[in-house]
Amino acid sequence: MTTRAALAAALALGPAFAGAQELVMFDAPGCYWCAKWTEEIGPIYPKTAEGERAPLRRVSIAAPMPADLPEIGRIVYTPTFVLVHDGAEIGRIEGYPGEDFFWGLLTRLVDELPRTPNNNEGEG
Repeated sequence: MTTRAALAAALALGPAFAGAQELVMFDAPGCYWCAKWTEEIGPIYPKTAEGERAPLRRVSIAAPMPADLPEIGRIVYTPTFVLVHDGAEIGRIEGYPGEDFFWGLLTRLVDELPRTPNNNEGEG
């Protein structure tokens, strides 16, 4: 199964995929910075190492918090990007500081993820 097919299958599982790592983007209708992120980063994110390690999941700030994310703290600003592992918040980026800053901040967050047999790059 290709990485793309595996990602599509995992995303189709929705809440059953909660035990994995993901980047949850909390957005809002009419949010200028959400649209800017979607335009600048959205198309390339799934093709990056960060996107493969923590697939994107979008959640509207106007909707109730998904049941599989009970440990996520209150979301105030959009966009807010929350890196999640096994349903627990690892860290977050509030707002969209532009493409260059976003990648640097995201890389620091992703480096905080626990290593698993499938994502142990750089070891050994």
